[in-house]
Amino acid sequence: MSRPVIVRNQNRGIENPPRVGYCDSFLCRLRGLMFRPQLGRDEGLLLVEKRDSRIDTSIHMFFVPFDLAVFWINSEMTVVDKIIAKSWHPAYFPKTEAKYTLEIHPNRIGDYEVGDQVEFENLA
Repeated sequence: MSRPVIVRNQNRGIENPPRVGYCDSFLCRLRGLMFRPQLGRDEGLLLVEKRDSRIDTSIHMFFVPFDLAVFWINSEMTVVDKIIAKSWHPAYFPKTEAKYTLEIHPNRIGDYEVGDQVEFENLA
């Protein structure tokens, strides 16, 4: 089970920032949000890679029955790209290298912008 973290936007406050699972194991990243029936507004996953990469932080939406707001964050904790990922879409790649992929409810697409600095707060 992934440990919970809060993803705070350092550039502007977000009321009720998302509480997401910190997903740094291969199996956790492999499963992601597949086969989940729904996603709450304040839920999601933070997929963590060992280094900044475009390939390693790419995602697919197979077996994810809902759209997602996806944000790519580099090792300097800067949002470098964002999209609305559509259900069942084959693949999405960030425009530039990233270390973290934040997947949250699509209604939260405005919570972070490219260039924003973020911080992860452990809850465990």
